[in-house]
Amino acid sequence: MKNLIWMLILLLLAASAPGQSGRGRRFTGPEPEIPQTSSEFTFVRTVYSSSLRGFGRRGGSWATDFPQADYHFIAGIRFWSGANLDISAKPAQIRIMDERLLEYPLIYFVEPGFMELSDEEALKLREYVSRGGFLFLDDFWGDYEWENVQRQMRKVFPSWAPADLPLDHPLFHCYFDIESVEQVPGIGAWMSGTTSEKGGVVPHYMGIQNDRNRVVAFIVRNCDLGDAWEWIDDPQYPLKYGLAAYRLGINVITYAMTH
Repeated sequence: MKNLIWMLILLLLAASAPGQSGRGRRFTGPEPEIPQTSSEFTFVRTVYSSSLRGFGRRGGSWATDFPQADYHFIAGIRFWSGANLDISAKPAQIRIMDERLLEYPLIYFVEPGFMELSDEEALKLREYVSRGGFLFLDDFWGDYEWENVQRQMRKVFPSWAPADLPLDHPLFHCYFDIESVEQVPGIGAWMSGTTSEKGGVVPHYMGIQNDRNRVVAFIVRNCDLGDAWEWIDDPQYPLKYGLAAYRLGINVITYAMTH
């Protein structure tokens, strides 16, 4: 059944590629049977501290949707990319102060509305970005969490601020053509009959740009891409949101790897 779902996802993603005009069950099966290669790209989840909330399955907000979201997203990218991107079949998790941080071109933060960076961590992330690294922030809702995201990003980038990216920005057209800002709901909200949480009604696709106008951090506000990746194979979760999350995630990776 899962193979049929992935085939459908692949066909729907391919059809939109450039040049072509209650809770359900969790993923409990084996990891996708994809051969390991020497990897050009590894999907990396950032381990951060938070005294505000200990919600994730591994004791912190950083682990929300882990590991199912990571494996599902990786499987989708590998099915989509073929030989175009050599991506590891296994995700990684890394602490900000880990010396290996600079080995990875993109790091993913989930629920940064609860993230608390030390001054040392903020400085390390600033160095990481100055050397070409890219931050990908996802799954936070409402004014309170947004204020915290802005506060943490000011520690990292004192002179740069997040802003909505126009839909003609290259990030939205570097692989798929993304023509609208889609609110991707968490499955809990969707099963309750809504697409928003905590008053975060309006979705935003935002970026922080450096002095050369390169986006160095992509911020998905009032959306939950991770839940869509996690629940892509559950018939209770609408496929349109899953596909929107995959297309956007793939574009973010493509942009980070090519710009």
